Amino acid sequence: MPVITLQGPKLNKEQKAEIVKQFTETASRVTGIPAQAFVVYIVEMERENVGVGGVLLADRDASPS
Repeated sequence: MPVITLQGPKLNKEQKAEIVKQFTETASRVTGIPAQAFVVYIVEMERENVGVGGVLLADRDASPS
């Protein structure tokens, strides 16, 4: 049972469905493993839980450029 995990921003239901479809189709085509075998996990990350360059994304977005 191959597993694909996406960690990223909040997505709406339509975006999640498209990601799952496209990831599964591509992985199946490339590996030759049937699409039915793939499991896709989507882990949505809050901007306050992600830091880049020593700064939380939530704080970086809030500060003036």
